[in-house]
Amino acid sequence: MTADAATTRVAASDLSPRWWWGFLPYVAVSIVHVTALLSGWDGVSGPTKLALMPLLAVAVLWGGRGSQWGPPYTLLFVALALSWLGDGAATFFPFLDDELPAMLLCFGLAHVAYIVLFWRFLAVRRVPWWSAVYAVWWVVLVVYLWPTLGGLAVAVALYGLVLGGTAVLSTRCHPAIAWGGAFFLISDTVLAFRLFLPDSMPSGSSALVMITYTLGQGLIAVGAVIATHAARVARESTV
Repeated sequence: MTADAATTRVAASDLSPRWWWGFLPYVAVSIVHVTALLSGWDGVSGPTKLALMPLLAVAVLWGGRGSQWGPPYTLLFVALALSWLGDGAATFFPFLDDELPAMLLCFGLAHVAYIVLFWRFLAVRRVPWWSAVYAVWWVVLVVYLWPTLGGLAVAVALYGLVLGGTAVLSTRCHPAIAWGGAFFLISDTVLAFRLFLPDSMPSGSSALVMITYTLGQGLIAVGAVIATHAARVARESTV
């Protein structure tokens, strides 16, 4: 076991025994939301989607209590806030004829926040060689979807770059963050096919988008709480 891994494990065990309780409402509402999507309950799926990121922010506040506030938590909350705006683009930007550009912008900025967070504050190892698969993913996705993207081609390609960047840099962090980055990428990949090649997607794929999205965001948040606590433990051990 490396020193980084050992520090992370000790830090996780040193967290409050109930640190994960704050994530239970997020998990419960995620399940309700996905169930509503599968059942066609539009009156439930809309409000529960808008509740996801605020609940995840509350979970981070609960899990991270006792930790010093600083750039890592600031960046994490910025990413969650921008994701919330992206989730509710149609609600928050009703004056737009098409909410897709606003959604891409909000999530693109959220990924920039995640990239800085992973790169500057949560990294514990080098980028592994196998993360090159994310570069291959970006090339294949852009080439495959390009004929269908129209005026959004450049925006989608740029969004894919920051999404792939998040996934690549997540591999330098706690395993939960690495898995979260992968699930986030899967979610947006399925969403891209739903938006631009809808006839190729089976019914129920919207639920798959949200299952992987909620897993991705939740795992990133869990990993960030553990990693920031680990960093504090490491600092205190050197004093």
